[in-house]
Amino acid sequence: MRLTLDGTRIHDIPSFYDEINRVFMQDVDWTLGPSLDALDDLLYGGYGALDGDAPVTLVWTHFAASRDALGVEATRQYLLAKLAQPERFNAAHFQRELDALEAGTGQTYFDIVLEIIAAHPNITLVSDEPSVERYPPA
Repeated sequence: MRLTLDGTRIHDIPSFYDEINRVFMQDVDWTLGPSLDALDDLLYGGYGALDGDAPVTLVWTHFAASRDALGVEATRQYLLAKLAQPERFNAAHFQRELDALEAGTGQTYFDIVLEIIAAHPNITLVSDEPSVERYPPA
């Protein structure tokens, strides 16, 4: 199976999930919420476009633009939103993540998404960016 994420539709974290829902949840009467855990669960398959662990080629167009859209600023806003709700989220964890991001050593939201995709061996990510033809590299 081949699925395509259209990077021109991704401008921030909410629009990333809009695109995930457009591609993966077409035949389902509910949508995936903006959650990294939910994204990970989706990629295990069993609902939406994914059927269990069947091989999938995920083509991500306008990869560099998506990297920018889900980069440092989007990640900073994501982490600050978590920190604003210490009763729901581990504030110390998210503060460490923010400190690392600010120091230039932390992961961006985009990096985390790529890591989640890479954890699913049945999914091969193919980019239109010459430096990232396959992720993870073969």
